Amino acid sequence: MTRLPLTIACWDYDRTRGLMDGRVGVEGCDVTYLPLSPEEVFFRAFRHHEFDVTELSFSTYMMTRQRGTCPYIAIPAFVSRSFRHSAIFIRTDRGISKPQDLKGRVVGVPEYQVTAALWVRGMLKDEYGVDPADIDWRSGGIEEPGRHEKADLKLPQGVRLSPIGPDQTLSGLLASGEIDALVTPRAPTCFTRRMPNIGRLFPDYRAAEKAYWQKTRIFPIMHVIGIRESLVERNPWLPSSVFKAFIQAKALAQPELHQIAALKTMLPWVVAEVEETEALMGPDFWAYGVEPNLPTLDAITRYSFEQGMIGRKVTLDELFAPSTRERFKI
Repeated sequence: MTRLPLTIACWDYDRTRGLMDGRVGVEGCDVTYLPLSPEEVFFRAFRHHEFDVTELSFSTYMMTRQRGTCPYIAIPAFVSRSFRHSAIFIRTDRGISKPQDLKGRVVGVPEYQVTAALWVRGMLKDEYGVDPADIDWRSGGIEEPGRHEKADLKLPQGVRLSPIGPDQTLSGLLASGEIDALVTPRAPTCFTRRMPNIGRLFPDYRAAEKAYWQKTRIFPIMHVIGIRESLVERNPWLPSSVFKAFIQAKALAQPELHQIAALKTMLPWVVAEVEETEALMGPDFWAYGVEPNLPTLDAITRYSFEQGMIGRKVTLDELFAPSTRERFKI
């Protein structure tokens, strides 16, 4: 029997390591796993469609899927999730102490459509009444000049977005005070190097994010896994088999979080953190699948529509391979 060669491009996560090291296989396939950073994967996947199975920015995926230009169909394996209160960095000398103080400010973002920024804007509007049109947005590279949007944007009337200069970086502009704040999933070097007057909008972001979860039951999804749709058309069994493999790889990683005899990570109280997280969010706090994630999926599709990323609110049937919406039971 001929096995299907399959290239999977995804970062080196604990929840995907079983696929990367071969402990988990995709039935009927010979897998080549490329452990690439998300930024590189997204660029190569959306620009050149290089991979058979690939990690994708959820925001960019929704945009290109709704426009009919995406070569991939997603499965609900959410390999990257993160609360994003921690992603808002500010000048501490501008009188910004609460989210409402961002109104009328100049705020940087690496790309307006990145998923982290989509979540931040949605959270600011829903929880604090700060509309995207209340802010002057600047886009560009965080640490390197020349970054541009991966997809064309048609923003709602009143939303102001302009690129920074070709030789400028957002971290540099925040450090110099030319912008008031910065939304970025990666901490900028002006913050990590402890430059003066740079801080987080939510210094105790962990408390803010726990309160957000308790109120909304939303655990933001950042990335999905996409499969080349032309492969699926020729191999209808592929989405279910790939999804099953990602579920199995996550199942291998979960018990390791509880390993206390010999810690798997260099965090002395990682087991206590896991126990506290499970007490708050339940034992399967990092759930795959559509049904366990309906509040989160409803929010992100709504945000994408409200913020002009997509022309209409997409349905979950459009976003995810139908065979992964339900699983057999014994």
